[in-house]
Amino acid sequence: MNNKVIISFPLVEDPETKFVAWTTTPWTLPSNLALCVNPEFDYILIEDLELNQKLILAECRLEELYPSEKKPEEGEKKQTTNKKKNNNRRKKRQQQQKKKQQPKKQQQQQNKQQQQQQPKKQQQQPKKKQEQKKEKEEEEKKPKFKILKRFKGKELEGKEYVPLFDYFYEEYKPEGAFRVICGDFVTKDAGTGIVHCAPGFGEDDYQICLDNDIIKRNGKILCPVDESGRIIKKLIILPIDMSKNVMKKLLKCKGKRLLSRSKISHSYPFCWRSDTPLIYRAIPSWFIQIGPIKNNFWSTIKIQMGTKNIQEKRFHNWLQDARDWAVSRSRFWGTPLPIWASEDFSEYIVIGSIEQLKELSGTKEEITDLHRHNIDHITIQSKKGNGVLRRVEEVFDCWFESGSMPYAQIHYPFENKELFEKTFPGDFVAEGLDQTRGWFYTMLVLSTALFNKPPYKNLIVNGLVLAEDGSKMSKRKNYPDPMLVVNKYGADALRMYLINSPVVHAGPLQFTEKGVHNVNRAVFLPWYNAYRFFVQSSNMLFLDYNVKFVFDPKLNNNSKNEMDKWILSLANNLLKFVKVEMSEYRLYTVIPELINFIDELTNWYLRCNRDRLKVSKGVEDCLDALHTMYEVLIIMTKIMAPFAPFITEMMYQNLRKCIPESFEYENGEINEKSIHFMMIPKSNESIINETIENSVNSFKSVINTGRKVREKNNLSLKVPLSEITIVHKNETYLKELQLMENYLKKELNVKKIVFDNVEENWVKFTAEPNGRKLGRRFGKRFREFNKLIRELDHNSISEFKTNGSIVINDEKITLDEVIINRGFVANKTKYAGMEEGPVTVVINIELTPELLEEYYTREITNRVMRLRKEAGLIPSDQIEIFYEITNDSDGTSLKKPCLEKTINNKKFTSYFDKNLKTKLIPLNLLPEYLLEYKIKDNYDDKKLHSIGSAKLKLLFVKKDLVVDFKKVGENEELNLKVAHKVRGMKPTNEKITVTIDETTVNLVLGLNVFENVSDMVFN
Repeated sequence: MNNKVIISFPLVEDPETKFVAWTTTPWTLPSNLALCVNPEFDYILIEDLELNQKLILAECRLEELYPSEKKPEEGEKKQTTNKKKNNNRRKKRQQQQKKKQQPKKQQQQQNKQQQQQQPKKQQQQPKKKQEQKKEKEEEEKKPKFKILKRFKGKELEGKEYVPLFDYFYEEYKPEGAFRVICGDFVTKDAGTGIVHCAPGFGEDDYQICLDNDIIKRNGKILCPVDESGRIIKKLIILPIDMSKNVMKKLLKCKGKRLLSRSKISHSYPFCWRSDTPLIYRAIPSWFIQIGPIKNNFWSTIKIQMGTKNIQEKRFHNWLQDARDWAVSRSRFWGTPLPIWASEDFSEYIVIGSIEQLKELSGTKEEITDLHRHNIDHITIQSKKGNGVLRRVEEVFDCWFESGSMPYAQIHYPFENKELFEKTFPGDFVAEGLDQTRGWFYTMLVLSTALFNKPPYKNLIVNGLVLAEDGSKMSKRKNYPDPMLVVNKYGADALRMYLINSPVVHAGPLQFTEKGVHNVNRAVFLPWYNAYRFFVQSSNMLFLDYNVKFVFDPKLNNNSKNEMDKWILSLANNLLKFVKVEMSEYRLYTVIPELINFIDELTNWYLRCNRDRLKVSKGVEDCLDALHTMYEVLIIMTKIMAPFAPFITEMMYQNLRKCIPESFEYENGEINEKSIHFMMIPKSNESIINETIENSVNSFKSVINTGRKVREKNNLSLKVPLSEITIVHKNETYLKELQLMENYLKKELNVKKIVFDNVEENWVKFTAEPNGRKLGRRFGKRFREFNKLIRELDHNSISEFKTNGSIVINDEKITLDEVIINRGFVANKTKYAGMEEGPVTVVINIELTPELLEEYYTREITNRVMRLRKEAGLIPSDQIEIFYEITNDSDGTSLKKPCLEKTINNKKFTSYFDKNLKTKLIPLNLLPEYLLEYKIKDNYDDKKLHSIGSAKLKLLFVKKDLVVDFKKVGENEELNLKVAHKVRGMKPTNEKITVTIDETTVNLVLGLNVFENVSDMVFN
């Protein structure tokens, strides 16, 4: 709570007329030098009928003197009147309901009683109170003032007034003080619209008085408060807190000049150490004059600054309004100002180096530490007869030192001159949004003053990281602990989350832990899974075929596979994009493209080429796929290294094992020991193939459309179909798709693909006018166009769709003016189709027993793979699979083939061998002792899997040597011990000798001992 006083200032030309000004710091009134009004506000001259005074104030601030004149806020009157109306309505309703409930006689009696009681109550009230109320109401109705004149604030400019105190009248009146000036900082939200100005106690006051020549630049400023906060100079010496009471008495002595005094609650600065109120007070400082170099700032606006809002508004406006920079501070610690001056400051010298200081002072001591306590005793003899020059007491503003960073960091100009000239200005500077008025600005001021150019080529402006609710982060921990986030999700995830947020281009970020989690899920998990799949595939190639993968970049261009060419083209396009965006410092555009590429790699390339990487199409084809994957992963790690340094280093250290240590790339880059020693490579333009990219984009569109057709007709992707037809009138489009025919068959699980450019075989377009639009446009002619539009044939409508418009009777008609209907003309019991843009996808939905049996094989394989994953097995883990079927179909129904027959069908056994790397063995053929070796962890071997009408049970056992008891001997106990003993053995020849309790048993591989159960059962 502070004191608020309203003071009158009589006009010199008319003492009966007075300006009404206000202040919340009455102790500044003796320092008043001007009154400030807003030139655009409406001001009024009123006659106060109680005080018999003529007063001038802003019309919008009448409430400051006359609270009853306060206008209700918008909506306030409506709310109060509405409340009254609602209350009255409620009372009436309640009274009506009571009357309905009571008999008429009771109502009549109550009415009589009310009439009798009303005059009695009135008689009970004393007459005096009634009279007092009437008197108050009459007084409130009486006008307290009368408006004599209205005028704009601009008309008051230059009017002279009589100051409240005359302590400084003779000193400042000749300088133009004690007159009305105009300023935009005067607001309507408080006060009287007239502000008292004391330039020694406020920045706005100082600047407005400086602009109106009331005070002079580098001249004395009226500030009758010393460093201890005491009022001095022609006044009683008292501390500020004690002077408040004295000021009250002084104001009372002024009689009618004090119009009002009260308390006000408003924001006010307090010392963060002592929690006591502070005062604004002008002190002498050393300044850098901005005016002479201000016009040279504008070249900086052309610098890349992240966002146009910062570049063209925030920073631009700050430079436009730049004022002289106070570079001195009254402290002990800090870099001392290198200024030696005489006592009266008529002579001063700015020292440029230690050598110059030694030369001018004549000191012979070694100067290595430039802090105050080491140099303040050094003096310089005046050459103008002013005695001894001593260093001034002030030290540099720390922002001056920060602004000197480009030079101070390499000790320029005393050292490294060539290095500085090569590297200045710097490529970029990165800091927070608040530094547009701090570090960015101070560097610019010093660089412009010294070299007449900016110190940086680019500015990266970071926004502010806020708490999840949008509030500022505080020491009260309204945000998750950063180290807990790092330990839980990884530093890379946190980095990627921040880089892919608005904070990188000067926007605010409401930090959420869920956002970091989503980065792991959307970026790192799919990317790591792609990397892991590559490693597993290369290991499987070595284990199964004894072929070690060694990367050779020359082989990448040799691959004839369309998907290999596509993903390498995308990777090099990504490289090209990243190079351009990073050179322009647009980090926020890079991460979304990286995420899109990871999606293309994992959800399209890997899924479509999984079989190739599993060596299902031969070793050579697998090597082509591995070379492609390796090249893509290396490019990814190099691009992502600056963004995710830890995971990329981990991946690189494993990937580089595929390259000989003496290997050298075509660009001269060698196999470095760390990914962070390598530069981001240039894109290979020869690999970029737009035709392939368009072909794969068409392929993906057809795949997505085909899946929608399946979903609409309740046909799972696991169910194979006999035929799919792709319809498009453009033959070039169909030829590009034919390159992807094998992938189309696999992804849509169909046996045959037909490419048809005759749309009429499958689809027929009809058109009808949009009545609203064409009706308004053609009026009476609408019937004519209605008929012509409905008569359009399929080809005309198709061209209309492609071109976006059609001409009918010399009138151009657009797509939004016509409704186009698509009719499917094929046999709907056999075919189902869907249109996606210019392409139509039609599938044959008829299912045969052969197709269902194939579906069963895929479903069994899928269940096995899912259980392997649950059991924590990797592709190189070798197991045997045992099955048991219950509730199986007898095979008589075409829609429900027999599952047992499907498994044993020779047509599908090769499929199981190829995909499962083993045969399916009936559970009843499992030797009982092998149950001890079944895989037990993380999967349920008793779970029943529904396939068709049958229930399937699966059991996994580790693949190892197994003994045929029937061919060993009749001693079952001995046979069992032998069987357990051979588990884990790796025989070097066909004969195996086992000794059990001094009994020797001779076994022969392939006769009575086998490498696995399937060999024993099926061979």
